[in-house]
Amino acid sequence: MTGQDDPIRAAGVVLMREGPAEAEVALIHRSLRSDWSLPKGKVDPGEHVVAAAVRECDEETGLVPVLGAPLPRQKYLALGQPKVVDYWAARVARDEGFSPDEEVDEVRWVPVDEAVARLTYPRDADLVRLAVDLPTTTPLILLRHAKAMKRSDFKGSDDAERPLSGFGRTQAKALVPLLQAYGPEAVYTSDATRCRETVRRFAKSIDADVVEEPALSEEGYNEHPKRAAKTLRSLMADPTPMVVCSHRPVLPTLVEVIAGMRITGSADLDPALPPGGFLVVHRAFTGSDEPTVVAVERHLP
Repeated sequence: MTGQDDPIRAAGVVLMREGPAEAEVALIHRSLRSDWSLPKGKVDPGEHVVAAAVRECDEETGLVPVLGAPLPRQKYLALGQPKVVDYWAARVARDEGFSPDEEVDEVRWVPVDEAVARLTYPRDADLVRLAVDLPTTTPLILLRHAKAMKRSDFKGSDDAERPLSGFGRTQAKALVPLLQAYGPEAVYTSDATRCRETVRRFAKSIDADVVEEPALSEEGYNEHPKRAAKTLRSLMADPTPMVVCSHRPVLPTLVEVIAGMRITGSADLDPALPPGGFLVVHRAFTGSDEPTVVAVERHLP
């Protein structure tokens, strides 16, 4: 049960596109409030904040977003109750068509300066200024496989063949829209069954092959620890948006690779992810030998 002092959780986006002359931002007009704001809304009970950001943008604008780098979390009082809103810079993945309703009666694409001037709330204008200053990024999602069958319950002789548990399969299913939110186009995984089963459904949803990297497995890591780091360095240098699935014992070494790169924004580099947890590494490629890490966000399942 939510108490009066518990914050209302919400999520939204600063949705941008290239206009005829300059960048443009999507604004919504809410008829009941007579205000201009950014697409956002409350997180439903049990809903992941990433899924909420995508859903709310879709519902309010008819535009399905691809999330980019995170923007500063907004905290304020709404009708006397604390409210916390997570925002992302975003671009349009597809247009489902706008339908006016009792909440949003207009969606308008406007140049940045006009957006800043038109927005009703200064905090929204501040977010727009920050979003347009961000470089173009591409994500590498570092994922720990979903919950596997207990080692003590597995009767096989090769631990690499240990599958997901029933709960793990449910986690893998729930991961699909969360990973889709960032627009990955490639999927890499260790060759262990539990990793392959974690990403299989997602890979099918985007019609991508699952590329196995034995160096990312527990067994491969134990035999040649440096190969895991080398593999991730190679993947980090590839600008393709991607998912990389590995194991708890390997994650600290993989995160060290990320930590050793140039990081310009907020970065939650805690490698202690639970099964089904993931880091989203937002990379900017500017022609140098390796990308700049603009931000790293950490999500639990």
